[in-house]
Amino acid sequence: MRLLRLLSWLISPLALLATWALVAHLGIFPRNLLVPPAQVLQTFEELLASGELLEHLGNSLSRLGLGFGIGSLCGLAFGVLMATSKNVEVYCGPLFHTLRQIPSIALIPMFVLLFGIDETFKIIIVAKTAFFPVALAAGEGVRGIPRSYFEVADVYRLRWPTFVRLVALPAAAPPIITGFRISLTRAWVVLVATELLAADSGLGQMIEMARQMLRIDVVMVGVVVTGVIGFALDYGLRRIEQHLFRWQTR
Repeated sequence: MRLLRLLSWLISPLALLATWALVAHLGIFPRNLLVPPAQVLQTFEELLASGELLEHLGNSLSRLGLGFGIGSLCGLAFGVLMATSKNVEVYCGPLFHTLRQIPSIALIPMFVLLFGIDETFKIIIVAKTAFFPVALAAGEGVRGIPRSYFEVADVYRLRWPTFVRLVALPAAAPPIITGFRISLTRAWVVLVATELLAADSGLGQMIEMARQMLRIDVVMVGVVVTGVIGFALDYGLRRIEQHLFRWQTR
């Protein structure tokens, strides 16, 4: 069963790889614009051996970790607060729902002017991207808690922090974990796009510098690594989600 599942996963990547190799071999596009997979693999090995790829990847992942940590925790707190406080919902809800419609990429020019292109700028962009999906998921999750849970909390006179820790968060955990997964993958995409436009290191910056020097092989290495990392992040959180909430499918 696992072998069949693995084979089903490999069909589309192998088909894409074969098509890529065939198109490159036929010379439909100039070789300096579409390099064959073998050359990309060779370049990957060279970048890995020199440490350049690991350095850029490490910089990107450190920014992702810090920005996502800040944004997701703030989003979790705000989402729970907005779901449990009518005043927060009334006064902050309209602004929240307006700001979450603004693409993070659209804020890059303004943030560059305010913070420059150092680490602060990139971490803020990632945090902003992570904040809204988690806040929205946490808010919807807490609102979906059965009313009886709140009544029991009132009977036991639970304080608000205790109620959140022992009742709200465990009951709303499934949508919250889904919000974490969505926000993490979005944050990764936005981070790489941000590094393409304004950064001095990271996977996005490596891709952009390679584009300027017409090193399409390096560009393809960066693109493939970006996709693999994004898939790994999403798959990892999906597995955690399935393991934690496997009882829901029974």
